[in-house]
Amino acid sequence: MRSHYCGNINSSDIGSDIEISGWVHKRRDHGGVIFLDIRDLHGIVQVVFNPDLKEIFEIADSCRSEYVVNINGKVRKRIEGAINPKMSTGEIEIEATSLTIFSSAVTPQFPLDDYQDVNEDIRLKYRFLDLRRPDVNQRLVQRSKITSEIRSILEKHNFHEIETPILTKATPEGARDYIVPSRVHPGEFFALPQSPQLFKQLLMIGGLDRYYQIAKCFRDEDLRADRQPEFTQVDIEASFISNEDIFEIAEDLVTTLLSKFTDYKKTSVPRITYAESIEKYGCDKPDLRIPLQLKDISELVKDEEFKVFSGPANDPLSRVVALKVPEGASMTRKTIDQYTDYVGTLGAKGLAYIKVVELDSDNGLQSPILKFFKKETVESILNSLDVKNNDIIFFGAGSAKIVNLSMSSLIKKLGEDLNLISSTWAPCWIVDFPMFERNKDNNLTSLHHPFTLPAVTVDKLKNDPENALACAYDFVLNGYELGGGSLRVYEKSMQKEIFEILGISNEEANDKFGFLLSALSSGCPPHGGIAFGLDRIIMLLSDTTNIRDVIAFPKTQSASCLLTEAPSVVSDDQLDELNISSTLKTD
Repeated sequence: MRSHYCGNINSSDIGSDIEISGWVHKRRDHGGVIFLDIRDLHGIVQVVFNPDLKEIFEIADSCRSEYVVNINGKVRKRIEGAINPKMSTGEIEIEATSLTIFSSAVTPQFPLDDYQDVNEDIRLKYRFLDLRRPDVNQRLVQRSKITSEIRSILEKHNFHEIETPILTKATPEGARDYIVPSRVHPGEFFALPQSPQLFKQLLMIGGLDRYYQIAKCFRDEDLRADRQPEFTQVDIEASFISNEDIFEIAEDLVTTLLSKFTDYKKTSVPRITYAESIEKYGCDKPDLRIPLQLKDISELVKDEEFKVFSGPANDPLSRVVALKVPEGASMTRKTIDQYTDYVGTLGAKGLAYIKVVELDSDNGLQSPILKFFKKETVESILNSLDVKNNDIIFFGAGSAKIVNLSMSSLIKKLGEDLNLISSTWAPCWIVDFPMFERNKDNNLTSLHHPFTLPAVTVDKLKNDPENALACAYDFVLNGYELGGGSLRVYEKSMQKEIFEILGISNEEANDKFGFLLSALSSGCPPHGGIAFGLDRIIMLLSDTTNIRDVIAFPKTQSASCLLTEAPSVVSDDQLDELNISSTLKTD
């Protein structure tokens, strides 16, 4: 039904008889001549209908937006003054000799032009129309190309693509499972995998050596612009491998994708320890394109009478930090108040500041907090930050978690607002993660997952778990965590010790992970791997900040599908067949 795609026709085809199929993008009637812009996946081409061909002219006259048509015709050069340099097909047009309407269409629920801004809920409800928009379908074409390149890179490194189950057993991995009731085992449930973690480890125990998978994963958690309840993961695992081996493979994967699909030039990827990242950036996913860093000044202010600063400075669970913004002293009070309100939404109680107008002047510093500090303390702060005239210093003080969250977010916001982003791409590794962290109940929990190999012996882990580091690492790009991984536990004694530290009893461990403990007793090779978020990679390479833009049929932030109206109520017969009942009261 076609000899050419619309967007691929050019001046080299002038004089050729061709056949195209697609959607009517626009219809125009100029002085008795009808023009139809026909669109397909590869672009748009203009077709001319001459009134001398009465039959097809009348059919063209009946066409409306989004009709699906087939056209035969001859390619000709556009007349002078009609050339459109903004179109790849702007030098030519097709003189139609036949026209067939495959199907008509109602008026679209929203315009399909690139420049039209449409409410996202409307776009998702009519996703089949949204997919026709060039910016949307080209991102999905890009996704296909990127996925193909990923397979090529990993197969070059001798990895084998192996599928793992979707219906599996619920295991703790840090988020809620999606549960699937079993009809043939009444009262029992499968879980959809949060990741293929245990299965890929079993593949290594099974001697498969190098595995990868473009894996579907599911997490029933609160959503953000860069998260979905179901997502796709580039899952990688290998046996007899070190951290350095994984770094090399992962860097090759990401930097090759960046080099092929963007203007990135390959360079070495810096490594930052988790502790350093938290200290300097307040988070474990810094955006290194922004040249702003936190400076911990707890030691400088711990003896001050100003309790807002000295209190946190003397609390081991708190901190006081300063953030120098070069040339920021021109900020108005209104702007500073807006940043204060912003960090307030993240839990901060305020945002103190000092404007450095003129260092050598008695009145060269402007701030409502100067009166609370000794002169020597202020000088120490200024010297430690190496401030210059016209700089501004922001301060965060309080609980370490709140200070880190609010000030790291402030860095990113300042970077965007003040146009401080110094490069297009800034990848880095975050390494030397703690093995455990305290949860809200003050119990130890895994920072990554309980199958991560500690960087210490079993005895040292048992005696001092809070200070144990993990053989774990994250790959960060432009402030987004692209992937994370670790070396894995390969000895049963180490795995059992980790379960004990986490408060998992032998009975619970055998119930949930008996198959893994059995496998670890059967000769397990040292192994490790990493998993990258494919959706997030494509989001960044496609120059968007919304992960839903690169998924064909995404869910909303409330984890629902507006197109199919899922999730939905099922019939009582289906529930009875599954031996379950709903306690939800409906009118």
